Amino acid sequence: MEPFRTHTGRVLPLRRSNVDTDQLIPVRFLKRLTRTGYSDGLFAVWRTDPDFVLNHEAYQGASILVAGSEFGTGSSREHAVWALLDHGFKVVLSPRFADIFRGNSLKNGLLTIELAQDVIEQLWQRAEERPQEPISVDLEALEVRAGDLTVPFELNPFHRKRLLEGLDEVDATLQHAATIAAYESGRPAWLPTALPV
Repeated sequence: MEPFRTHTGRVLPLRRSNVDTDQLIPVRFLKRLTRTGYSDGLFAVWRTDPDFVLNHEAYQGASILVAGSEFGTGSSREHAVWALLDHGFKVVLSPRFADIFRGNSLKNGLLTIELAQDVIEQLWQRAEERPQEPISVDLEALEVRAGDLTVPFELNPFHRKRLLEGLDEVDATLQHAATIAAYESGRPAWLPTALPV
């Protein structure tokens, strides 16, 4: 994963709540064996409507998705996160995320931040009135900045550290390889051991 410190980008205002993973990427797009190539399936059903916000020229290249509450509900498919990343989104802001979706996002380098509904509505309005205006998400300062609006946010320190350092869970575990090896070397021979592949 790439380290995430600060991202500045334009906003896609998705004024929808209860967006589930089937809406994010329908099941027919889940045939790949890789983590890339899912962009075409992102919001595939909704994108057939020319008026869907992702189809608007003004929002092409937006990298920060601002959505309504209960984003990412439904099945636990990691493909939903991969599709968002593959399309170019780096951050999703919402009042509330489904737990499994949020966990999958943070494990894959997609920063998901919960903000109050009134802040989400301000960001929607700003993006609709000034679609070219960028906003900044600062993981080091734990702030979202849009013009004169600065909003603090919280993130679990473990997830924050991993994202700042660009570590997935395996990389974070391997930082303790020497301690793990020392522990394993002192275990009785009759107990199971973890051997390198």
